[in-house]
Amino acid sequence: MNSPFLFPGRSTSQKASNRFRTAYLILIPLMLLVILASHAFSTGPATPAKAEKSLAKKSLEKLFEEDVWAKVAERTCLKCHQTGGDAAASDLLLSPLSNNFEKAQSDLANNYEALAEIARSQKGDPSRILLKATGGLDHGGGRVVKPDSTAYQILQEFVSRVGTGSKTFDKKALNKPLPPFFEGISLLSPPRLLRRVTLSLAGRLPTDAEIAEAEKGGMASLDFLLTRIMKENAFYERLKEGFNDIFLTIGIEDNAETLLSYEHFEKTRGWPDKYDFSKLPEKDRQKAGWAMFDVYRKALLQEPLELISYIVRNERPFSELATADYIMVSPYTARGYGIFEKIKTEFKNPDDPFEYIPAKLSALKDRSGKVQESPTGLYPHAGLLSMFHYLRRYPTTETNRNRLRARMVYQHFLGVDIMQLAPRVGDAAAISVKYKIPTMQAAECVVCHKTIDPVAGIFQDFNNEGSLGPRKDGWYKDMFASGFEGEDLPKDQRWRSIQWLAQRVVQDPRFPIAMIEHVYFIMFGRKVLQAPEDIDDPMFASHRRAYRAQRQIIQEIAAQFKASQFNLKVAFKAIILNEFYRVDGASVASADPARRAELDDSGVVRLLSPEQLDRKLKAIFGKSWGRLDGDFKILYGGINSLSVTERNGDPSGAMGSIQRLMANDISCANVGRDFHLPAEKRILFAKIEHTVVPGKPENDQKIRAEMVFLCQKLLGRDFAPNHPEIDRMFALFQGILIDSKAQKYVAPRETYFCGGREDFHVDDPNYTIRAWRAVVTYLLRQHDFLYE
Repeated sequence: MNSPFLFPGRSTSQKASNRFRTAYLILIPLMLLVILASHAFSTGPATPAKAEKSLAKKSLEKLFEEDVWAKVAERTCLKCHQTGGDAAASDLLLSPLSNNFEKAQSDLANNYEALAEIARSQKGDPSRILLKATGGLDHGGGRVVKPDSTAYQILQEFVSRVGTGSKTFDKKALNKPLPPFFEGISLLSPPRLLRRVTLSLAGRLPTDAEIAEAEKGGMASLDFLLTRIMKENAFYERLKEGFNDIFLTIGIEDNAETLLSYEHFEKTRGWPDKYDFSKLPEKDRQKAGWAMFDVYRKALLQEPLELISYIVRNERPFSELATADYIMVSPYTARGYGIFEKIKTEFKNPDDPFEYIPAKLSALKDRSGKVQESPTGLYPHAGLLSMFHYLRRYPTTETNRNRLRARMVYQHFLGVDIMQLAPRVGDAAAISVKYKIPTMQAAECVVCHKTIDPVAGIFQDFNNEGSLGPRKDGWYKDMFASGFEGEDLPKDQRWRSIQWLAQRVVQDPRFPIAMIEHVYFIMFGRKVLQAPEDIDDPMFASHRRAYRAQRQIIQEIAAQFKASQFNLKVAFKAIILNEFYRVDGASVASADPARRAELDDSGVVRLLSPEQLDRKLKAIFGKSWGRLDGDFKILYGGINSLSVTERNGDPSGAMGSIQRLMANDISCANVGRDFHLPAEKRILFAKIEHTVVPGKPENDQKIRAEMVFLCQKLLGRDFAPNHPEIDRMFALFQGILIDSKAQKYVAPRETYFCGGREDFHVDDPNYTIRAWRAVVTYLLRQHDFLYE
C-alpha cells in the first residue's frame, strides 16, 4: 500500500524510504531463516547418528558411567530392577549409586556386570537387552526405549562392546570425584540468613538483639534463634498458609457447613439459624445471623490446617497428619458436629470461634437411626485422610471410583505422582477390545492400576462428596482388592480401613521424604528437582548432578526427621541451615554454562506471594498495604485454592502495575508522616531532617548515610556510602531537587494525599520530602524487596 503509484504526491525521499523499508521487510526474515537454520545444524539436539559417533570415542568405562547408566539404566531400569522393585525377582538386579564415591564405583562395576550379562544374551539377532528395552520378550515394563532413539544407540554401542566378554571393567578408568557441589559459592551470612528466615516464617524483621546474637554466635546461634521463631504465632500462620498451598483444603465449592452431611448432621450443622439473637434489635438479627454463619464457615474450613498447627506447635509426631485419632474443633464447629455441650468446659473461651482443641466424634448415626460400624463406638479418625474436608476437596465419580483420592494419598503422603509413572497407552480402543477388564489384564494398565486401585478401595465407604455413604450395590468387582502395596485389607479391619492405610503409609520409607519435600516447597516456593529426562540435552550431566546433590540432602534430612520421631521443626531447621537454602542467589554466577546449569535451582529467588509482600510491608512500615487481597491477590500470583491452585511466580504486566501502585502508595503514606513525627518515634528518618540538602560535604555524608540505612532496612543490603547503588540513589535525590528548582512554582507543602491533608501538615519548602519519597519508591520496586 506504500507504492508511489498509489501515493503520487510523495517526495523522492519518501519513495526511497519506502524502497528501503520494502527491502528491509524482505531481507530480515531471510536473515532470520539463515540464522535459525545455521543454529539448528550447529547446536541442535544430538541426533542418533551424532550420538553413535561420539559414543564410539569413549572408553568402555566412560560409556557405561556417562551414558548406559546415567542416561538409560538409572532412568528406565532401576525403578523396577532393584530390591523391592516390581522386577526384583527377575534375572536383572541393579543397585542405586551410593552417595559415597568409592561405594558408588563398586555399585557401577556391579551394575555393569549385571547389564553386560543380559547384553551378551542373544534371542535371535538382537541382544536380549535390546529386545526387552523395546518391549519385546513380554517385558513386564513394556517399551521403555524407542528404536532409533539416542537411548537405543547407547544400548547398541554397549552391546557391541561387551558382546565377546573379553573386555574387563576397570574402576580406575571411571571419572574422578568432582569437587564439593557448593565449592566457590557465596552463602548468606548468619545475620542475612536470619533476616530471610524471620521475614519468611514470622513476618517480621529480626530484632537488634537477634542480629547481635547471630553476628556473635555465627551459624551455631541460628539453631536457638530458630527455636524461638518457631514458637511465635506468626510461624503457625505461615505454616498453615504453606500447607494449604499443598493440600488446598480451604478450596470448598459449596458453603462450608455442607462438609457436615445432611444425612448425619441434619439437626446441628445449621446451628446459627437457631441462635438466640433476641437481645438485638429485630432489624439487626438477620445480618447478625449471616455474620455468624460467615465466621462459622471460616472456622470449619480451618480445621485441617489447625490439625497441622496443633501437631507442630506441640512437637507431636508429624505422622499424626495421617494417623491422628482426633480432629480439631472450635466452639463454633463443635456446635456443628453436635458435641459442644460435651466438651465446652475444655475451651478457654467458649465464645471464641477460632480457639481449637482436639476432639473425637462418636460413630456417625444417619437419619434412619443406623449407626456406623465401630467396635469402639467412635468415628475411626485417621488424621487428614478421614476428614470430610479432604474427602470433599478430592471428590470422586462413578467412573473415577476413588482413584483421585488414591492418587492424592500417593502424591501428598508418599511424594509419588502416579500420573507421571503411568505409561502412555498406545491404542486404548484396541486394548478395550482385546481385554474384558483392561485395568486388571492389560500390562499397560495393570502397571498403574495394581497400585492405585487397592488404595481407592480403602475409601469405598465414602461417597462422591466425601460423606459416609457406601454404594448400595457394594464395591466394584472389576478392580483389584482393597489394600496397599501388595497387602490386602483384612476383613476385620474394613470398619477402620483408612486407619489401617494410614498406619502403613507413615511406616513407608517414602513418607519422611515426602514430608521434607513439603517443607522444601514451603521454604523455597518451588518443588524439588525431578530427575532429568532429556538425555539429548547438552546440560543433562549438569542437571543430573544437581538432582543427585539435592536428592542426597533431602534423604539426609528425612533421616534426621525420622530419628526425631517426625518432629517437623527439625525438618524446618535442617532445610534452613542447609547450603541449598543459604546460597546467596544474587551472587551465583559462573562463566561455565555447565556450572550455571548445576546451580540453577540453588538458593531462594522467588517473587514474594501477596501474603508475604503484605507481611513484609507491615514488618517494615508498621502497617500493611491492604490492597493485596481480592482481585489484586489473584492478579499478583495468589491462589483461591479452588479454581486457582498454583501460585504464579513469573512476573506479568499486571504484576508490574501492582508493584508500581504499591511503591507509590506506601511511600506516599509513610515518608511525609515519618518526617512529621518526633525523631525518636520515626521508622525511616530518625537521623536526618528534611532541611538537609545536598551541596555541602557534611550534608552529602548525612544523605548517603540515610540511604545506606534505607537499603539495609528495606532490602537487607549492607552497602558502603560510596557503593554504586548509593551513587544512583543520590543522583536520583539530587536530580529531583534540581528539577524542582527549574519549575516556575513548587508548592511548599507535600501533596494533599501524601501529607498535605488537614489531619497533619508536612511542610516541604526544599522539596526534600518529595525527593525522599522518590527514593523510597525506587527501593520498593527493587528486586531485593519484591523477591525473597
